[in-house]
Amino acid sequence: MAAASSAEPLIQHLTQDLDLSQEKLIRVLELAAQAKRAPQRFSQSLAGRYISLLFEKPSLRTRVTFELAIKQLGGDAVTCVGPVGEREPVKDVVRNLDRWTHAIVARVFSQETTKELAKWSHVPVINALSDLYHPCQVLADVQTIKERFGRWDGLKLAFVGDGNNVAHSLMLTAGRLGVHVAVATPKGYEPKPSVTAAAGRLGRITITNDPAQAVEGAHAVYTDVWVSMSDDEATATRRRALLDPFRLDEALLAGARDDAIALHCLPAHPGEEISAEVLYGERSAVWDQAENRLHAQKALLEFLVAADG
Repeated sequence: MAAASSAEPLIQHLTQDLDLSQEKLIRVLELAAQAKRAPQRFSQSLAGRYISLLFEKPSLRTRVTFELAIKQLGGDAVTCVGPVGEREPVKDVVRNLDRWTHAIVARVFSQETTKELAKWSHVPVINALSDLYHPCQVLADVQTIKERFGRWDGLKLAFVGDGNNVAHSLMLTAGRLGVHVAVATPKGYEPKPSVTAAAGRLGRITITNDPAQAVEGAHAVYTDVWVSMSDDEATATRRRALLDPFRLDEALLAGARDDAIALHCLPAHPGEEISAEVLYGERSAVWDQAENRLHAQKALLEFLVAADG
């Protein structure tokens, strides 16, 4: 039996952060807190439902937390690993999956693949990572920040390194919650101007090439890997040299507030983008972030899939 029907309502996708309105964003985050506090309340939310997981890229946290979230909500997952749209067009892949399953979670190289999946799908499509956005990660990040500080409004978050997909999603999501997001990158590595402009219309955003300026007064200091799995050795060497002054170490963290926390979406490379002392130190909230991927993704599934009846 097809998961979709001819009489179905308009489908809510999460291809990028702004697909969730401000009201829906707050609702998902409320659900994430509830799912963490009282998991038994949601234990049958996906009973009888099946979710497709498409993974073009290797994954630990995304795959395990989504599979666990689905199972802990009473559903089941079917995982496909490999290129999407290589053996057959993306629209044909979707025409199969939305007949068999009730949602599609995709961790892909290109945002265009995510958009194409959503264009043809009659069931919700969730962006579990693309080259432009990482909304699932950032939901867990802002959940972690609120757990530590009790609020979002009036806080400052500094992101140091490359203006990548995580930086984009932080600006679009944390910024809407009242967090001042300051992004520090080397020249030429800034976030995409279109994303910065969109985020700047919704919240307070600072872009700088000075990591010390970004972390000044910050409640949280965030970093991510410097080298992508697709970078060749020459590119990796150049990136490491340019990004070296942006390492999140004890000296940089000392420029933030005394109660500031360190964040990283993982996997981490101690000695490159973050020092071992910070990653494993008392001010690290990295492992809370990783745990909260489970709860935030439960909330997304509850909101996008279970709530459609």
